[in-house]
Amino acid sequence: MAKQKKQPRPKAETPKGFRDYFGADVEERRHMLDAIAGVYHRYGFDALESSGVETVEALGKFLPDVDRPNEGVFAWQDEDETWMALRYDLTAPLARVYAQHRNDLPTPYRRYAMGPVWRNEKPGPGRYRQFYQCDADTVGTASMAADAEICAMLSDALEEVGIPRGDYVVRINNRKVLNGVLQIALGYDENDVDAQLGAAYDAANKRDAVLRTIDKFDKVGEAGVRELLGKGRLDASGAYIDGVGLTNEQAEPVIRFLTSKGADNATTLANLADAVGDTIIGQAGVAELREIADFLAAQGYGPDRIVIDPSVVRGLGYYTGPVFEAELTFEILDDKGRPRQFGSVAGGGRYDDLVARFTGQTVPAVGVSIGVDRLLAALREKGRVGGTAQGPVVVTVMDRDRMADYQTMVSDLRNAGIRAEVYLGNPKNFGNQMKYADKRNSPIAIIEGGDEKERGVVQLKDLILGAKIAENATLEEWKERPSQIEVSRADLVAEVRKMLDGQNA
Repeated sequence: MAKQKKQPRPKAETPKGFRDYFGADVEERRHMLDAIAGVYHRYGFDALESSGVETVEALGKFLPDVDRPNEGVFAWQDEDETWMALRYDLTAPLARVYAQHRNDLPTPYRRYAMGPVWRNEKPGPGRYRQFYQCDADTVGTASMAADAEICAMLSDALEEVGIPRGDYVVRINNRKVLNGVLQIALGYDENDVDAQLGAAYDAANKRDAVLRTIDKFDKVGEAGVRELLGKGRLDASGAYIDGVGLTNEQAEPVIRFLTSKGADNATTLANLADAVGDTIIGQAGVAELREIADFLAAQGYGPDRIVIDPSVVRGLGYYTGPVFEAELTFEILDDKGRPRQFGSVAGGGRYDDLVARFTGQTVPAVGVSIGVDRLLAALREKGRVGGTAQGPVVVTVMDRDRMADYQTMVSDLRNAGIRAEVYLGNPKNFGNQMKYADKRNSPIAIIEGGDEKERGVVQLKDLILGAKIAENATLEEWKERPSQIEVSRADLVAEVRKMLDGQNA
């Protein structure tokens, strides 16, 4: 009989593009999302938890542009051969939820959602296939007051989590303004159905190339954009990059648009009005921006927090009007030690065509999405989060036959709202119990041996103070403030709380 081949043990490793989150990371994220949720709730938004799985049909054209329905998302066929996928973002599920439940939902519907999304894309440094998003959207109103409210709420959320005023700016633009500029430059109107026909194919390709070039304005400046809109330019490495091929006359409206930002919103809006000329869509875009600016000013949000900025060009195809992003303006050091600005942590805009995929009717909507991992990284840079999370108070076990006594102690602490646990390992070696408490980053260890039990007392060992004394304290400081004290068993809860308060002072 042939010997059965032994199956190898599975490798204990995280799948490629994924990662594990431990205590401190999970707590930091939860605290940050709780703070953001508090702001959203204060603005009148309701929480929504939609399914983590959607049909590929529901996700629709907003998947990556590929041939297979399971490329770009994690997808599979159900038993009825329906293609299912893990959600790619939180916006497409919202469109499905609103279309499905619109008769039961208020109009407008204001919701926020927080949770993981999955993208089957090539992972890289800091780029994972599963990550968290934090969204807020208003569905069912075309009023620019909704757009202004989203921007104000984003500003408040950043300050609430610890990004001070002056370290961020919310920048607003309007895709309609850009469409007006493109109409002048290319003679192309993307709202014209005929523009999708073969006669306009070249113009459509040039439009996409112009959009990609505009997105490089921050990196290459006005002169670089002029070259890229024209014949091309040499990059820093000496390689030649082909240009879009516009004439100087065609490129001028684009440059005028990109350099429209003035000393204040009024100047910027006047410059944008000049850039769009008499195009109907461009004028509508400027009017919407003017409304938003007026609404924000009425609420006290000045250009120190929110500003009209023509350089904002959101890439997603479903944005139909105002677009915005939150940029952190403080400097950090990159991997090579060079200073650079932290950059964008949130973005969004108006998408009036998304729900229509399900209903056949246009439903106006506007929303914002915060990059949770990016914002957490920013808070760590500012020292607002980070370090090691404090663990539970540990009740040590000196006599395994008295486990019920120790369980009573820990129950008293928990009932008083104090995080606590009993050591459940082998209690024979007390040193191992202290090593465990140290690994758990416990603030206090409670000790009750047979002698303490008879006298009705317990020992409280201040592990935080003990660690500091071991590092750098003098003998006098040790005598003045001992790291271990004896207290009455009846006063256990009060004395533990007092010690914890002293550690956090």
